[in-house]
Amino acid sequence: MARVVCIHGIGQQYAGESQLHSAWHPALADGLLRAGATTALAPDDVRCVFYGDLFRPPGRTLAVQDPPLDASDVDEGFETDLLLALWAEAARTDEAVLPPDARTLVRTAHTVQRALNALSRSRFFAGVALRGLVLDLKHVRAYLCDPAVRDAVQQRVAAAVTARTRVIVGHSLGSVVAYDALCANPGWPVRALLTLGSPLGIRNLVYERLPRPGAWPGPVEAWTNIADTGDVVALVKDLRPLFGDRVVCHLVHNGSRAHDVTRYLDTPEAGRAVNDGCGAA
Repeated sequence: MARVVCIHGIGQQYAGESQLHSAWHPALADGLLRAGATTALAPDDVRCVFYGDLFRPPGRTLAVQDPPLDASDVDEGFETDLLLALWAEAARTDEAVLPPDARTLVRTAHTVQRALNALSRSRFFAGVALRGLVLDLKHVRAYLCDPAVRDAVQQRVAAAVTARTRVIVGHSLGSVVAYDALCANPGWPVRALLTLGSPLGIRNLVYERLPRPGAWPGPVEAWTNIADTGDVVALVKDLRPLFGDRVVCHLVHNGSRAHDVTRYLDTPEAGRAVNDGCGAA
């Protein structure tokens, strides 16, 4: 029964619990070491919730690849709005990305293609295929807008939390999943929430779609949010204006892999948050 439950973000549909654990547990241990923490986490103390298979196309067991998606597959509304928000943030933090202009207020297929082309030049999305980026948009929309998907993901989290669980860690979309779960379960024994590279502060696309926007996340006594200055997904780095001054927010530098979960986890800021949560009564 895990003391720390970890929830992954988008783009993990071809991974699994064991693969995630093999990356997350050592990074958590290094973060604790960097923090000079007294807590030690054995492998069994950490459990990774996996829900990526809910987004995996059925009937593919060999040579699995993302569906051949392109700009025409980006739906109007949520998907286009999120794409344009990522474009604007990438342009703000990366001089290689041409910024959007007033013409992008008219959401056309041409605008979507311009956004995808611009993001393909960014350091943040280096190595991400266009079809993968489009698919990620659809996964975020599915969780936030489809109650059946949301419920299925939440069932996975609920099955992982036990009487021994003290800390929940959520990365990227996983931070939204973690927040939802804690708000819905005020009786859980969880004492600390750690969010990494979180999109929770994107007001019109994420925050306003939360079941309880602005509410404190259920039973937790401490909430730590960590964002890299160049993390495009963590578009809003400071969550305090939306969730209150009790949220402790940190900015870190993850180098060229701004959104990488292991680079977040091995920071002393993450180590202190996990140590303090595990030590809470």
